[in-house]
Amino acid sequence: MASDNLHAPRERLSKETLHLHHAIVSLMEEMEAVDWYRQRADDCDDEALKEILLHNMREEMEHACMVLEWLRRNNEDFAKELKDNLFKDGPIAGHHG
Repeated sequence: MASDNLHAPRERLSKETLHLHHAIVSLMEEMEAVDWYRQRADDCDDEALKEILLHNMREEMEHACMVLEWLRRNNEDFAKELKDNLFKDGPIAGHHG
């Protein structure tokens, strides 16, 4: 359960903080699932099963992106960082203004 990872008493956290926590935990779980499916696909010698596993991996990527979009729409700090750091050309690190 996501609340097991809370670092402060639940009753002291705002609804906004709890929603953000749920989104972050969900994003972590989706990314972990991407990793698991990719590893299983790499380890699989049955082509049909490999394609299913890769399909499932891509669905988990879609889920992760949906959570990122929720974060963008619901948290100004995430929105700023996503705007500043995604879909940019050039070096990934060191372009902060």
